[in-house]
Amino acid sequence: MTISSRKAALAAVLLASVAFPAAAEPVFNRIASFPVAENLPADKDKLSVSSAEIITATDDGNTLIYSDSPLGAIGFIDITDAKAPKAGGALMMDGEPTSVTSSAGKALVAVNTSESKAKPSGRLAIVDVATKKIESTCDLGGQPDSIALNKDKTLGTIAIENERDEDVNDGKIPQMPAGDLIVFQVKNGTVDCGTIKHVALTGLAGVAPEDPEPEFVAFNSLNEIALTLQENNEIVIIDANTAEVKTHFSAGSVDLTGIDTKRDGALKFSGEAKGVLREPDAVKWLDDNRLVVANEGDYQGGSRGFTIFDKTGKLLYESGASFERAVAHIGHYPESRSGSKGVEPEGLEAAKFGDDQYFFLLAERASVVGVYKDTGADPELVQLLPSGISPEGAIAIPARNLFATANEVDLGKDGGARSHVMIYERSEGEKAYPQIVSAEKDGNPIGFAALSGLAAVPGKPGMLYAVSDSVLGSQPTIYTIDASKKPAVITDALVVKRDGAAAQKLDIEGIAAAADGSFWLASEGYSERLVPHALYNVNAKGDIKAEIALPKELVANEIRYGFEGVTIVGTGDDTTLWMAVQREWSDDEKGFVKLVSYNPKKKEWGAVRYPLDKTESGWVGLSEISAQGDSVYIIERDNLVGDAARLKKLYKVAISELKPAKLGAELPVVKKTEAHDFLGELKTATNGYVLDKLEGFTFDASGKPYAVTDNDGVSDSSGETLFFPVDLVGTN
Repeated sequence: MTISSRKAALAAVLLASVAFPAAAEPVFNRIASFPVAENLPADKDKLSVSSAEIITATDDGNTLIYSDSPLGAIGFIDITDAKAPKAGGALMMDGEPTSVTSSAGKALVAVNTSESKAKPSGRLAIVDVATKKIESTCDLGGQPDSIALNKDKTLGTIAIENERDEDVNDGKIPQMPAGDLIVFQVKNGTVDCGTIKHVALTGLAGVAPEDPEPEFVAFNSLNEIALTLQENNEIVIIDANTAEVKTHFSAGSVDLTGIDTKRDGALKFSGEAKGVLREPDAVKWLDDNRLVVANEGDYQGGSRGFTIFDKTGKLLYESGASFERAVAHIGHYPESRSGSKGVEPEGLEAAKFGDDQYFFLLAERASVVGVYKDTGADPELVQLLPSGISPEGAIAIPARNLFATANEVDLGKDGGARSHVMIYERSEGEKAYPQIVSAEKDGNPIGFAALSGLAAVPGKPGMLYAVSDSVLGSQPTIYTIDASKKPAVITDALVVKRDGAAAQKLDIEGIAAAADGSFWLASEGYSERLVPHALYNVNAKGDIKAEIALPKELVANEIRYGFEGVTIVGTGDDTTLWMAVQREWSDDEKGFVKLVSYNPKKKEWGAVRYPLDKTESGWVGLSEISAQGDSVYIIERDNLVGDAARLKKLYKVAISELKPAKLGAELPVVKKTEAHDFLGELKTATNGYVLDKLEGFTFDASGKPYAVTDNDGVSDSSGETLFFPVDLVGTN
């Protein structure tokens, strides 16, 4: 398939309607999410770091088992009812579990017990799943990484990595002692330690032949093991029956085009990189001859995609930048990783569901899963699934039409999302995600992230504007959205400019579109980073025509959290801009924030006070203001995510209440009325955890309301953007 035809096929996947007739092919949708902190032992602090990394399932598919390295345990999840997973507890392993698999009611756990990287050690623990007790252990002679069993679960293998110390000699290899591979026999889920055989891997790779650095293992049905030597950019094929190396080959390099290569606060998919080493992490067999690798990179490479080889090393398919560009089309591209390894495909799973062979590509930095159908030739991207933060491992359970991911990042101590296991089901229906995608412009994806404000396109029902915040600080952008499509489509992007160049020092959080085609933008400000709190008047071409600084009466009391929205009330000389200030400034009584007014014609400032709801934890603030009819509508939310989230509401304030007093004077308090509670739909939108940043709300030209979440540019975030119409029947 040519590059142009691949782009066309990709566009068709992303921009087509997600509605399917009754005879359509089944789709994967998330049906549940499980925070693994629920498995913390009673004697652990509830904010102890806990992480789901490598995940497996029991033979009956009713229990998920995952490795939890920071806790030093394996965790269990009862998915007898997959839509309502239950905590099964954790088993401490007296070491660092690195990988886990399961057979015949047992969990086989690879445990790192190393004193140091220079003195590696490890063991294989055999755990009875029913009693959650360790039955026996085997010494492995080194630090283990990946573990796998063959098809009939009579043979097992573990990559003994003996990983390098990145603080020694700038992380360069070789670093002794060398790792190897072990093969062992399995019977009814139990391992006879005496059957362990070590397979030497030195002298094979061209980078550091004395230090192989084994990474990931997988079996085909012929009892052949595919093994990646990630830092050495090598793939090895081993006969498990004889414990001998059959062949090995370099993973080679890729010339990438159409990628973002600079971490600069802008999304520009027009760069290139030549001769990028693949350096694969995970590997899976597609059949007995073909294998697919995820080219994460770790040492000197990382080619941002995946590759299919046959077992002799013949290149059968190279994804190039196509996966990463597909990720950009749904807003999951991590701009902060542009100068490194981009989306970093790390994990893989492969399985047959019905008559369809799939493989699932996990992008660590994009927090997304690419679902590919294996055609026997060029694979077909059929879906992009939202995952938690940094998917590390995955398991398919075809007998139950289930698929699950383990997402390793735990931000509980920072008030963020916990590590989660996400569960998906394959069935007929509509794709629940993405809810918004971008088209191409000038042959490249319209990159978007952190949508932080919405406004109607005047006179055009179904058309909206959105803005990006400081995540794209070098590319402040006004997006045009066709909300009549499903998913909604970002059809155009207008860069905000100052003196002909992309404007700097903006953190756009709100947008209002004027009838003359110009825009008013509210920039939140961050004085420590020299970003001013300000209003900007921008013409239809994106040029800043006026910058209105805040008056000294406001600036004297500023804090980090400033304007979060702007809307237009009135016409002619009485036109007034109203801005919502996110949190209390230093002159505000606790529990009250300002709605600030500015009359551009009279150059007059004023304000009223808005009363905030109270919650038991976190902070509460405003995220948007939008005028419609005789009211302004305001998003009020807490900063909490997942099960901790309590407040995600829409309130309305009558415009007749907006009687601003002069700044510095006693400000009147407005009355608010609840117009909508978003919490329920945020929970059920894609059956993930509740996202904290509901930041955009507006009405289109016909009066239809819409809302959007800010994905923080996929930084300490799952990267999900929810864009949806809002049912306000009887409230406006």
